Amino acid sequence: MKQIWFAVCLATGNLLYSGIASAEISTEALLQDMGKASQSLNYEMGFINITKQGIDSYRYRHAISNRTSLAQLVLMDGPRREIVQRGKDISYFETGLQPFTLDGDHIVDSLPSIVFSDFSLLSKYYDFIAVGRARAADRLSQVIRVVSRDGTRFSYVIWVDEETKLPMRVDLLDRDGETLEQFRVIGFNDVDKEVISSLADLEKANLPPVLSLPASEQVKFTWQVKWLPAGITEVASSRRTLPNMPVTIESRLYTDGLFSFSVNVTATTNGPSEQLIRQGRRTVQTEIRNGNEITVVGELPPSTAKRIADSIVFSAK
Repeated sequence: MKQIWFAVCLATGNLLYSGIASAEISTEALLQDMGKASQSLNYEMGFINITKQGIDSYRYRHAISNRTSLAQLVLMDGPRREIVQRGKDISYFETGLQPFTLDGDHIVDSLPSIVFSDFSLLSKYYDFIAVGRARAADRLSQVIRVVSRDGTRFSYVIWVDEETKLPMRVDLLDRDGETLEQFRVIGFNDVDKEVISSLADLEKANLPPVLSLPASEQVKFTWQVKWLPAGITEVASSRRTLPNMPVTIESRLYTDGLFSFSVNVTATTNGPSEQLIRQGRRTVQTEIRNGNEITVVGELPPSTAKRIADSIVFSAK
């Protein structure tokens, strides 16, 4: 009898483990499908962005025509602001400003950056947790949580449309579970002909010239960041002087493929002080040490930003 009971328990455990492993694989695959759908389907959506500063409404259109990505993002309230994409060109048009174009794979402004992430890389440092099914934008969706394993970063909850695999809602949460930002679709249209027709003019439009960015110089600093959350890598560094001010700022830019921040150091004669400013997803942690002002700016919880600032060490010049 004991042998039979042991065999039953072992088989049940294997089934449970198999089910959990399958859920993990399918969750990551679903998130990968979301990214692919966002950049390969023809669709139009109206959405709102809810932040601590208020609510903004947008219209976003995306289509593939002649193997070229076409997209348009329009701010629906206040002075007109429009961003368009044609292939690798992302052009910005805003009232009172000179239009310009940047190189890019997709429009990043006002759209959740997590939608365009590489989840196979994020899976090393984040857990993808299936929550269940729910309705969003009157469409049945799979709900997934994206949580940092070491607790040093924010988390997301994503509603993925079961039919199209497009994101219908994305909540950005702090470490206490409070919603910092929310992307929410309120209207959706996936009729191919209508969407392609609405973007057809982009194929022949004269877009502003691409901005030429100055070549980055190789710089060496006398300071190092000794602690970073797992998966964070340095992607750029620079030394620049502020216009009309005899102040030089040394900066390092970091990212884990989802969240980004910079560490900035400049010489100062001010006395010891420390300041923390938090506005939504953005944290500014400043402290003065050994005649240097250290500022960590970016998408980090305050405790993480402070730990990074505290870990900086200076070497002799």
